[in-house]
Amino acid sequence: MNKTPLAMLIGTLCISPITSAATLIHAGTLITAEDKKVLSNHTVVIEQDKITVIEAGFRNPTTADQVIDLRQHTVMPGLMDMHTHFYSQFSPTVYSEGFTMNEADYALRGATFAEKTLMAGFTTVRELGDNHHISSALKKAIAKGYIKGPRIFAAGKSIATTGGHADPTNGVAYALMGDPGPKEGVVNGADEARKAVRQRYKEGSDLIKITATGGVLSVVKSGSNPQFTDEELAAIVSTANDYGMKVAVHAHGKEGMERAIKAGVHSIEHGTYMDKNTMAMMRKQGTYFVPTISAGKWAAEKAAIAGFFPELVRPKAATIGAKIQQTFAEAYKAGVKIAFGTDAGVYEHGENWREFIYMTEAGMPMLEAIHSATIEGARLLGVADELGSIKAGKIADIIAVPGDPLQDIQQMGKVSFVMKAGQIYRQ
Repeated sequence: MNKTPLAMLIGTLCISPITSAATLIHAGTLITAEDKKVLSNHTVVIEQDKITVIEAGFRNPTTADQVIDLRQHTVMPGLMDMHTHFYSQFSPTVYSEGFTMNEADYALRGATFAEKTLMAGFTTVRELGDNHHISSALKKAIAKGYIKGPRIFAAGKSIATTGGHADPTNGVAYALMGDPGPKEGVVNGADEARKAVRQRYKEGSDLIKITATGGVLSVVKSGSNPQFTDEELAAIVSTANDYGMKVAVHAHGKEGMERAIKAGVHSIEHGTYMDKNTMAMMRKQGTYFVPTISAGKWAAEKAAIAGFFPELVRPKAATIGAKIQQTFAEAYKAGVKIAFGTDAGVYEHGENWREFIYMTEAGMPMLEAIHSATIEGARLLGVADELGSIKAGKIADIIAVPGDPLQDIQQMGKVSFVMKAGQIYRQ
C-alpha cells in the first residue's frame, strides 16, 4: 500500500536521529587546568551552559553547530580574581566620595567596573568588602542578565573593630563618627562578632571578610597591628562555619595573621609581614594566600607623589606596598597554597592580568600562575566540582588569548574570547 505524504513524514521523523546544536571550540592550544598538561589541536564541545566533551583533533560540525575558530589561540578556563572591590576605584578624591556620591552612583559606576573585569577574561570574582550592599546588588543584576559582569561571590561589608581598617568612620570629623556597630561591620567582643556574621548572612553575603590587622589605605596610623582578640576571631569563624560561609582575612602584620590562622580562617589577603613560622602554620592548616601584589606595587608608586595620599597613609603605602612581591616569592618557595587575587579597585579595574607578570617575576612558573587563577581559586571558593577547569560536566567558563602566554606573558592582556556559562561575551 502506498503511504500518504503525512505517513511518510512521520516515519522519517521516527527513524532520523535528533541532534542538538552545540558550540565547538577548535583550540590550537588548550590549558584545561586539570593537570600540568598543555594540549594541542583539541575540540571543546559546549551544550547550553556545560562542557560536554573534550576530544583530540578538530571535530567536523553538523549543520546546527556553531564553530569558534581558536586554532591560533591558547584556550583556558575563565580566570578568577579572589580579591576585588567594584565599589570603588582609588584616586586622591576617594576619601571624600562618601560626601558627594549616592548609593545609586556607586552601583552604576560599579557596573562599569564589573563589565571591564569580565571583558578582561575574569569570569568569577570574590568581592571582598563594600558599602551600601553594592556587590550583592551587582551579583543579582549580573545573574539576572541585566548587566554584564563576572560571577560574584560577595562578602558585603567587611567586619572590623572600632578604629580598625574597615571602620567606615576612620578619619572623619568627631561630630560625624558616631558609634558604628555590628550592622555597620564594627564589633567589640565575641557576641558582637557573632552578630556581625549573622547580619552579613541576613544581607545575602556568600562569605565573610574581616580586617585582622591595620591596613594601608585607611586613615589611621598603623598598617599592621593586630585588631581582633582570639575570642572575637573564634566567634567569627565558628559562626561563619555554622552558616556555611568561609572567612577571608585582610592582614599585613604577623601577629594578627597568626591569630586568624589559628582560628581556622580560609585565606590570608596581602600577608605582607608573614614569616617562615606563619607560612608553616598556613601549610599545616591548608590556609590559602591571596597576595595582591598589584595593589602593593600601585600603592608604593603613588606614595612617591606628594599629596596623592593623606599624610597618615603615605608612609604605610611606601613601606608595606613595596614588600608584598618579596613576601609572595618566599611563600611560593615555602609551599603555601596560593590563589590569584589583585585587590582591584585599589588600582584600575580591568588590569587584573598584570598580577601574572608580578607572580612570574617572583619565581612562579606561568602555568602555575594560570592554575592559581583558575582551579586554585575554585578550590578556595569550594566550587571546584563546577568551575575552575575545562572538564566535561563543568560550567562552560572559557577564555582565549592569541599566541602562547606561556612564552609571552603580555598575551594575557589581550583576551580575545570570553564565554561565561556557555554565553559568549567577547569574540
